[in-house]
Amino acid sequence: MKEYNNERKKRELMSEVKLVELLTLDKLEEGLFRGQSWDLGYRALFGGQVLGQGLAAAQLTLPEERITHSFHSYFLLPGDANKPVIFDVENVRDGRSFSTRRVKAIQNGRNIFSMTASFQTPENGLSHQYADMPNVSPPEDIESDIKVFGNTKDMPDRMCESIGYHKPIDMRTVDFVDPAKAIVREPKRYIWMKAQEVLSGNINLNQVMLAYASDYHFLSTALHPHGVTNRDRNLRMATIDHSMWFHHPFDFDEWLLYCAESPFSGGARGLVRGQFFNREGKLVASTMQEGLLRQIGDKK
Repeated sequence: MKEYNNERKKRELMSEVKLVELLTLDKLEEGLFRGQSWDLGYRALFGGQVLGQGLAAAQLTLPEERITHSFHSYFLLPGDANKPVIFDVENVRDGRSFSTRRVKAIQNGRNIFSMTASFQTPENGLSHQYADMPNVSPPEDIESDIKVFGNTKDMPDRMCESIGYHKPIDMRTVDFVDPAKAIVREPKRYIWMKAQEVLSGNINLNQVMLAYASDYHFLSTALHPHGVTNRDRNLRMATIDHSMWFHHPFDFDEWLLYCAESPFSGGARGLVRGQFFNREGKLVASTMQEGLLRQIGDKK
């Protein structure tokens, strides 16, 4: 009981920490940084945390005026949500317009994650957008996911205890479906998202926060056509890789619509792709992810 109470106090303390603090790293030496961890109630470290912190670590090594335009990452081993993460940043190249960084995330002396990120000095060029924002209900007409989950009676204990960790991002799912219900539906999902904190137009902070949020409810979109939920005891899910492209500056303390869809699943893997639109319909970022979707009993 004492151990449980200590853990509960720890969770309550961590739930009060702002997301900006989670994404603010300690510099250990040149190119080496340390980030704290949050336990969001999953089986392992939340992938969005490593994405956001890894990108933040790379940004800390850049020349002035270089901003992120893309990153590509691989999740190599499950992370421990109760231990800090060390980020080792390699300066691959600083050119006249572009910079490249390679980031390793380390726990217990093992490489759990790798990222290659590219940065550019902003410039004008040819521009078009061949993507339309879906016509969905505005966020003001949709109840917060936190409130909906709070009314779910069969939510796992770990998720109930960690609900405060999810509050820094206000998420409102269009046509919300109880994730515990195994319902066959189209492989798509629309979620309004915004940060609860004021970001004051800081482009780097906006980008790392969006990278963090981009992993929420993403891979599970590939489960929709199969009538399987991510709480299925016979299912093993894990992110394999995650890529992101930033197209325009944005303010993540204002609403963005995350449109996710899954064009394919097979071979015990699922592929998902996503688009972030601001309220004016401008495409500000895109994502892609592939992950493991293995039903127990399948051959490796």
